[in-house]
Amino acid sequence: MKVSRRAFVAGGAAAGAAIVIGIKLPRLFGQAGVPRMRGPAESGPFQAWVRLTPDGKLGLIVAKSEMGQGISTGLPMILADEAGVDFNDVSIVQAETDPELYRHLGTGGSGSTMEGYEPLRTAGAQLRALMIAAAAQPWKVPESECAAADSMVTHAGSGRKATYAQLFKVASTLPLPSADSVKLKDPSQFTLIGKEVPRIDVPSKVNGSARFGLDTRLPGMVYAVIARCPTFGGKPARFDATKAMAVPGVVKVFEVPPVQQSFTAGGIAVVAKNTWAAFKGREALDITWDHGPHAGENSATLRRQLLDATTAPGKSIVDHGKVDEALASAAKRMEAVYEFPFLAHATMEPMNLTAHRTADGIELWAPTQSPDWIQGAVAQLLKLSPKDVVVHTTWMGGGFGRRYHTDFGVEAAQIADVIRQPVQLVWSREDDIAHDFYRPAACHRMSGGLDAQGNPVAWLDRLASTSIRAWWQPSAPPEQQEVGGAGNAYAIPNFRLEYAPVASGVPRMWWRSVENSFNGFAVECFVDELAAAAKADPVEFRRKLLQAQQGKNPANPRYAERLREVLETAVARSDWGKPIEQGRGRGVAAFNSFDSYIAYVAEVTVKGSNIKVDRVVAAVDCGRAINPNGVRSQTEGAIVFGLSAALKGEITIKKGAAEQTNFDGYDLIRMPEAPAIEVHIVDSGAELGGMGEPGVPPIAPAVANAVFAATGIRLRKLPFDLAAAKG
Repeated sequence: MKVSRRAFVAGGAAAGAAIVIGIKLPRLFGQAGVPRMRGPAESGPFQAWVRLTPDGKLGLIVAKSEMGQGISTGLPMILADEAGVDFNDVSIVQAETDPELYRHLGTGGSGSTMEGYEPLRTAGAQLRALMIAAAAQPWKVPESECAAADSMVTHAGSGRKATYAQLFKVASTLPLPSADSVKLKDPSQFTLIGKEVPRIDVPSKVNGSARFGLDTRLPGMVYAVIARCPTFGGKPARFDATKAMAVPGVVKVFEVPPVQQSFTAGGIAVVAKNTWAAFKGREALDITWDHGPHAGENSATLRRQLLDATTAPGKSIVDHGKVDEALASAAKRMEAVYEFPFLAHATMEPMNLTAHRTADGIELWAPTQSPDWIQGAVAQLLKLSPKDVVVHTTWMGGGFGRRYHTDFGVEAAQIADVIRQPVQLVWSREDDIAHDFYRPAACHRMSGGLDAQGNPVAWLDRLASTSIRAWWQPSAPPEQQEVGGAGNAYAIPNFRLEYAPVASGVPRMWWRSVENSFNGFAVECFVDELAAAAKADPVEFRRKLLQAQQGKNPANPRYAERLREVLETAVARSDWGKPIEQGRGRGVAAFNSFDSYIAYVAEVTVKGSNIKVDRVVAAVDCGRAINPNGVRSQTEGAIVFGLSAALKGEITIKKGAAEQTNFDGYDLIRMPEAPAIEVHIVDSGAELGGMGEPGVPPIAPAVANAVFAATGIRLRKLPFDLAAAKG
């Protein structure tokens, strides 16, 4: 990864000028089941800018979205540390959506910090070297005798010092040091990286001054909602707007057609002077729906299809050894079926977007993870140049992958194109949950064999799911983004992973941690079942398999080693092995995704059929924790997010529609239900991993394994239903 050599000094020493460095970010390459590899920075446009102004303030203009994950603190920390700038002098500025200046404006895949780490460090080192040169030359001292810290250069021998603001004029006349020649700090010299830094976005979110998408207000703005067919793939057959138009405040009612390339459902738009009138107008609509081709779909038949798909061989994805022979000759054979429902994203801020169509183009205020994608989709829709689609990325109340989609932007543009005045499209909570793009429903059928000494000799995993790729791109292999994490980190001499897609009309999309959420559960529960069958301690069983696997992954030699280290850390910091009261249990799970390694030990109390998660001890290896405070927050959030799915989350389908429409049917765990959480960070010194998503997969299996320890009952279907599992 390299920072571009291209840099320029804007305007020399003129007042109001700035020293600007353009940064190219690398691309992250990854395929399902294969560790992601970092590629070279692309030629051409930059993806971030560093800007030092004459007052010594450092701005980072970056094309990434803040959605609660903390990049508005973490990325400036990296830059400020290497630049020797006081963190109070650094600010982050949201980039405008300009693909000619920025590429990869998308925020997802836990990649923002991974992408930015080395480029930002290099840019910071360039700036630090520049300011040292600006001091050393007039002082007539060797640059090697100068040091930079806290926005100031000092010379120890003479005691001279100067701030970056004082040095700006000279610095702006000097060439910027080459990115290839500057020396990065040794990690032992870090002053910010690795330190606890309060998040800079929190105060405004606490005092209410933060501006989210829904806070957008423009002169003359109206509000819109859309009546969508409750059935996936359905459309209006006819409608009568007479009663809706009679609602005070309603200004216009019209049909918006579905847009195939953006997977919008289409429907009847109701535009009003306020949201209340828009909702009441929608209620008053007289609509007859054509429920479309998927009106007969329901969860029971889909479940049967998923189960059946795992009873026959699927497409072989990974195959080594002689699985069938090893299973046939095993001293003990195990089989287990794990089932997973559709899940909604349920972002706390419902979907929304504000648009203003004018004769010159269209302006969007978008709480989005993919402003450039929305820009392109709207440009295509309205037959505009992307330059005429201006996207302002706002803060957003959660993303989890949902806001990567373009549908809500396209819908708002359709309405704005008719209204020709500022309009805010609002999705109600019911719209959001009933018309989401869901995590796929899936099923694993695991078969495993042990030898007479209790060692695993074979593992066959038959996975079936309603593929994301089959929804988005039917021509592509459906297993893409479905098998990641199912490849198994353990030393299994004979292993095969098969995949079979199951057709469904339910929209699907990336959900936090994507396929790792269900594959991690199946792998970590089944290895626990094998340990129990071998009458082995679950930790010792995993430890032995990981030790045997160390160094045997050519693409990632430290894979098993790092997983074992977080396992050891979590176990050591928990009370693993100590006696525990009757009705309580401890369970363990360890999993790698998005280049980070996480292990949990969960403690639960089971009373009757109720499961209470009391405590979770976490160990996290994300390479290097830029802001430990942020790593802990991400882990805590992922645990709560994953527990909601494990204990409560389920979207069921009846007559082609989601049965759940709000939090009364799609519940999340509440504050009193949250466990005590301890997060221990393992600094492996490895390349950075992501933190937005890796904390989700291991929590459900850790809890399921803890419930088994407490009750002897295996939970193999999500959400957990202990009463049903008892039979």
